[in-house]
Amino acid sequence: FLYFPETHGISFRIQISVKELLDTDVLLKLLFRLPVNYPSALPDISVNSDQLTRAQCMDVKDKLLEQAKKHLSEPMVHDLILWVQQHLKDVIKQSATVCNEKTTLSKGTKDGIWMLLLHLDHMRAKTKYVKTVEKWASDLRLTGRLMFMGKIILILLQGDRSSIKEYLILQKTSKVDVDSSGKKCKEKMMSVLCETEVESQHKRFQTFEVKEYSTPEELQKEFETAGLTTLFSEFVPPLLK
Repeated sequence: FLYFPETHGISFRIQISVKELLDTDVLLKLLFRLPVNYPSALPDISVNSDQLTRAQCMDVKDKLLEQAKKHLSEPMVHDLILWVQQHLKDVIKQSATVCNEKTTLSKGTKDGIWMLLLHLDHMRAKTKYVKTVEKWASDLRLTGRLMFMGKIILILLQGDRSSIKEYLILQKTSKVDVDSSGKKCKEKMMSVLCETEVESQHKRFQTFEVKEYSTPEELQKEFETAGLTTLFSEFVPPLLK
């Protein structure tokens, strides 16, 4: 625990790791701010995780606050942490079904066209890795770009929602790379930056291409051409630091 004494009580950050559906660990960063009159007042809670979408983090936070209300006037942080470790799977499953229902209503069809932006930490066996990604994209009829700029590796995909989900499972569960000793290994350093429905202002990619960019401006242009300026400005600049 890190304590930050402040005028309004104390704040502390906790990182916990929770086993998720595909047996990958989800690292949750929880920040609790306890007001001076805690526990008769609810703590302020923030939830962050590289493995979850922003919507899922919000769902986890809402559920934690619901739980907190049940424990009002008794110290609750420890209980809340235990609760999230046990129930994270259900919250994430639920938030996925809620998303599904929303898109069904708005589209009249079960699946719209979805878009996925992934960030990879590194590729040791680059040629093999790139071939694998190209094959998956073509098998699942996904279009988009595999983008290299300096050390940054991004995968931007568009296609049916079910194909996007399928791609994510392949990416997490297949041995796509090699470790430092040359043994085949799964992708453990991938973060999902964004997973969202393609809006009308986004242009559809016609093909899947692998491209190298020499400057951030070139990379930005690729996003702008596809009508994805906001996506670029929200997720890519933090990676350039």
